[in-house]
Amino acid sequence: MDGVHDMGGQQCHGVIEPEIDEPLFHDSWERRVLGLVLACGATGSWNLDESRFARETLPPAFYLSASYYRIWLAGLEKLLLQNQMVTAEELSDFKMREPAVPVKRVVKAEQVAPMLASGAPVDREAAAKALYAVGEMVRVRNYQPQTHTRLPGYIRGHVGRVALVQGCHVYPDSNSLGMGENPQWLYCIEFQSAELWGDTENSGSVMVDCWEPYLEKTDSK
Repeated sequence: MDGVHDMGGQQCHGVIEPEIDEPLFHDSWERRVLGLVLACGATGSWNLDESRFARETLPPAFYLSASYYRIWLAGLEKLLLQNQMVTAEELSDFKMREPAVPVKRVVKAEQVAPMLASGAPVDREAAAKALYAVGEMVRVRNYQPQTHTRLPGYIRGHVGRVALVQGCHVYPDSNSLGMGENPQWLYCIEFQSAELWGDTENSGSVMVDCWEPYLEKTDSK
């Protein structure tokens, strides 16, 4: 979806100033939020794309002013409410009133490190042949998804070259709505800077991974 989280290619948001020797956490509560997000996600009550969608649909004013882990916490609270795992009253004063909701699984402390090390691969078997090939020119569809999407706004409507075919992967646009993984081919598309931003002093290019439904054929060469 289009929202304040999609800032790619935009100006006037200030300079990014990396923090020297930045710690993993700036406060102990951030560590606890990460633990809560991992533990709740491991229950299987929602998937990764649904959790991203929850954060993207937070109020814009809050999203722009909140810190990284505060956004994560707000997204988690939203998911817990949607799945009726807590009540609004319980969140307001942190007192449990309703019995715990049964979940698919519970991750134990000793399982966390192996779980994080193994990750959660999203590559899947292809149900059909890839529509595009390396070297082919394609145009990004110019549309406004109403769901979570990995399609950046600044490349929509622009033409690029297929630099790499990445295989078939879980399609986030449908997975975020709980409509299944719906695997789609994924391509690395190379865009020239001038194509995206007009005449620039830089003659470089930008690489963006795009799922097949984001793309369409073009006569450009």
